[in-house]
Formats: sequence, structure tokens, C-alpha cells
Amino acid sequence: MTDRPARIMQLLPDWAEPWLEFIELGLQIVLIVLGAWFLNLLFRRLIRRLGTGYSLPAELVIGARRITKLVIYLGAMLMILDRFGVSGTVLWTAFTGFAAVAAVAFFAAWSVLSNIFCTLLIFTTRPFRVHDLIEVLESGDKPGLKGQVVDINLIYTTLQEEAEGQVLQVPNSLFFQRIVRRWRKA
Repeated sequence: MTDRPARIMQLLPDWAEPWLEFIELGLQIVLIVLGAWFLNLLFRRLIRRLGTGYSLPAELVIGARRITKLVIYLGAMLMILDRFGVSGTVLWTAFTGFAAVAAVAFFAAWSVLSNIFCTLLIFTTRPFRVHDLIEVLESGDKPGLKGQVVDINLIYTTLQEEAEGQVLQVPNSLFFQRIVRRWRKA
């Protein structure tokens, strides 16, 4: 019985011997990509036939195609990375660690992000403007924070009270949680 790799090495020219490992890796990658493409094509046709055969809504068919495409190409990418020596376990650990840190950071900065988003809404919907006289009511019958809008920045809207002349900084998210009464200045 002859050794198959040795026979292949005898058939190749001498210059190809150092490149054999890279050629093999390249062929494996090409086969993985072609297999993923063929599998995607197969599932695409299957989903289309199921959609027309059972009169499924177009949104469901499109969603199923996108999900299968994502799973197939993500699996192909993991197989390619495995050929380069990257472990799937290491990738999963890194991804979940990053997701956990991002979730903690998101919840820690929730109030700041909420105020920034509400600032964007204030600038686009224009519930009040600078120099308007507004009142933020606690409920319909109780008086609340009242003053002239002096400034609107990313986090706070600054109100100047009429009687005392004091300045109030109201978080922008509060304007979307309470009733706001407005008097326009000419």
C-alpha cells in the first residue's frame, strides 16, 4: 500500500511543495464557501416552495430566508475561522463577555441615554422652544415646575422661574413623562 500524500508530492513540481499547505487551506475555504452558497440556494428554494404551497405571508417567507441565510453563512464563517486555528469556544466566550459588558454599560448609562434621546425628540417635535413659558405638571390639578425656557442642551432644559429668578435644570426625559403646559412668547 502506497502512501497517498507521498504520491501526490511526486506529481507536483518542486516549487509547489512549500505552498502545498496554503493551497490545501485555500481549497478548503473555497469548498466551505461553495457548500454554504449551495446550501443557501437549496433552503431558499425550499422556503419559496413552502411559501407558495401553503400560501404563507410574504413577511414570514422573507424572514425565514434571512434567518436561514444568517445561520448558514455564520456557520461557514466559523468553519473557515476553525481552519485558521481560531477556536469557536474562544469566540463564544469573547462574544458573551463583550455582550455582558455592553449590557451593564447600557443599563448604567440608561438615564443619560434616555435624556439624549428625549433631547432629539424635543428638537424634532418642538413641544416648546427657547423663550417659551412652560409648566411641567405633576397632575392635572397640582402646580408643578414653571419657568421660561432659557436653554435646551443634551441632558437638561434650563428654566428660569419668573418670581424668584432662580434657574431650574429639568432632565429632558421628564417632559415625556409629565404633562407640559406651554405659553408662547411673541
